[in-house]
Amino acid sequence: MNLRVSGKHMDIGAAFRERIEGRIGEAIDKYFDGGFSGQVTVAKTGTRFTADCLVHLDSGVALQTSGQAQEPTAAFDDAAERFEKRLRRYKRRLKSHQGNGNGQDAVDISYTVMSGFDEDDEEIPDDYAPTVVAEQTLALRTLSVAQAVIELDLQGGAVLVFNNAGTGAINIVYRRNDGNIGWIDPSNAAKKPN
Repeated sequence: MNLRVSGKHMDIGAAFRERIEGRIGEAIDKYFDGGFSGQVTVAKTGTRFTADCLVHLDSGVALQTSGQAQEPTAAFDDAAERFEKRLRRYKRRLKSHQGNGNGQDAVDISYTVMSGFDEDDEEIPDDYAPTVVAEQTLALRTLSVAQAVIELDLQGGAVLVFNNAGTGAINIVYRRNDGNIGWIDPSNAAKKPN
């Protein structure tokens, strides 16, 4: 267990720190057999408190939740309840999707976030090269589409890139603006005639 607890614009006391570590640790012990690392940040914003929990399980899944309240303990309790609910959902879905590919095979990939050019400019210079804002290397996991949707839901993210266990191709699942999930499978597009 490696859990970092920090406060932003406030001091986290020893008792509150122990409570946070205990509750997260108990939830993981109850629903998951493995190690984890993570961070819990409790921040004061005006008259409200926000608690953000980000936990990476050894299985490769990242769970992120947050809670808000007038008191720091209530904000953490809200975030912890959501965390426990996602962890419970993860365990239930793992049991119901056993045998559909273990999702443990991974390939290292990297991605880069680049800044765009000013849209007010009429012409783009020939020597234009976008500025790299962020670059990160991640493990590209082999998952079924159903497992990828589950992981996207658990992470609360907008996009998940994965290696499709059925086709072996790189696929993308993403959260659409209407709240539904979209799936991009480039290997299917290559098979269709024009």
